[in-house]
Amino acid sequence: MTQPEAASGAVDLVVLGGGSGGYAAALRASELDLRVVMVEQDKVGGTCLHRGCIPTKALLHSAETVHAVESAAQFGVHATFESIDMPAVNKYKDKVVEGLFKGLTGLVNSRKVEVVHGHGRLVSPTAVEVEGRTIEARHVLLATGSVPRSLPGLEIDHERVINSDDALGMDTVPGSVVILGAGAIGCEFASVWRAFGAEVTLVEALPHLVPLEEESSSKLLERAFRKRGIRQELGARFEKVEHTDTGVRVHLEGGRTLEADLLLVAIGRGPVSAGLGYEEAGVRLDRGFVEVDAYCRTAVPTISAVGDLIPTLQLAHVGFAEGILVAERLAGLPVTPVDYDGVPRVTYSSPEVASVGLTRKAAQERGHEVVEATYDLAGNGKARILGTAGAVTVLAAKDGPVLGVHMVGDRVGELIAEAQLITNWEALPSEVAALIHPHPTMSEAVGEAHLALAGKPLHSHS
Repeated sequence: MTQPEAASGAVDLVVLGGGSGGYAAALRASELDLRVVMVEQDKVGGTCLHRGCIPTKALLHSAETVHAVESAAQFGVHATFESIDMPAVNKYKDKVVEGLFKGLTGLVNSRKVEVVHGHGRLVSPTAVEVEGRTIEARHVLLATGSVPRSLPGLEIDHERVINSDDALGMDTVPGSVVILGAGAIGCEFASVWRAFGAEVTLVEALPHLVPLEEESSSKLLERAFRKRGIRQELGARFEKVEHTDTGVRVHLEGGRTLEADLLLVAIGRGPVSAGLGYEEAGVRLDRGFVEVDAYCRTAVPTISAVGDLIPTLQLAHVGFAEGILVAERLAGLPVTPVDYDGVPRVTYSSPEVASVGLTRKAAQERGHEVVEATYDLAGNGKARILGTAGAVTVLAAKDGPVLGVHMVGDRVGELIAEAQLITNWEALPSEVAALIHPHPTMSEAVGEAHLALAGKPLHSHS
């Protein structure tokens, strides 16, 4: 491939933003003997480490512990759940984040990446200005990430109407909460707060929870949430919210109203690109997202962009991959574009939803004749031991490779890496069926689904 034209500069690469995509690029570029400066106005690690992946999963682990205590009797253990100590939960969460932050800071220092703290702004195709200092570079990487979005006219007051950043800092458990948006963020907070004792209602404009997932997975999650007492308003459009003496009143289309202590707005995240000099330098934007090609190159030869700033999957591991791609491209190594279909996706609700590859709808839209097999976790020994329900669904092209794997159940996020190998290597169901999975493990469910698809089911009906 043709390398972008290099510009002369004091350093090889300046990275604007120290989140997942930015620091991955900085670390890899430094490893490849490029001189790197990284500009970050807050803390290296970005949203994922400080306001996203890590702290939310810490809360989810606390919620999982509550569930373990409450369900202990079915395993012959007598335990009593007393209460949630949110200051202590937050102390545990913050300790996890701080430990990882210290480790990342040490790694950045050891790779000799210079970190400049402050608000950075692109001032030319080869320069970033931060706190009065202009940093010239051969190449600029934009990695300024994203922030929680809202709807037009819906004001986040950070008290009664909050976003996910606010939710992570709460030192009390709300008595009741309405969550607007039932994607990964909404479903994860629903799981946490319900475990902590709150009354939770999810409002989603589309017909299903986690609407980007395979419909069968969404339906399994909906059933599990109903059993947990999480109420769902699906296909419901938000109209407005008004404050009451005790909380909020949420108005939905059709005259339906919901009362709660809080409204959490969890409709996704928007790119941080306004007022940073991008368009003035020639970078093209679409709805705030930076437009790039398959190699994360913008319309300006000396500028690349990665992570939540570009219109790809807003996942930390996608940012890692994009950052590494850019660093290796700048170092002159041969690179391959990220295969976004092959990226594993996990919603860490209870139960978890994990997937990789295509949904049935997407596969059919691409012209595939799809065959599928579903293995119910009720037949899996380890799932029975753990007391979890769910299923593994495998989609394949007729007489062809596996196209997608979709899972619901506790801890299925730990199984999706195998499914990633299966789909990315375009394995045939018969090839996976020939593999021996250890017994008893949850991973057997992956093998069982492929056995069924290969026409030789063992512990399931054909």
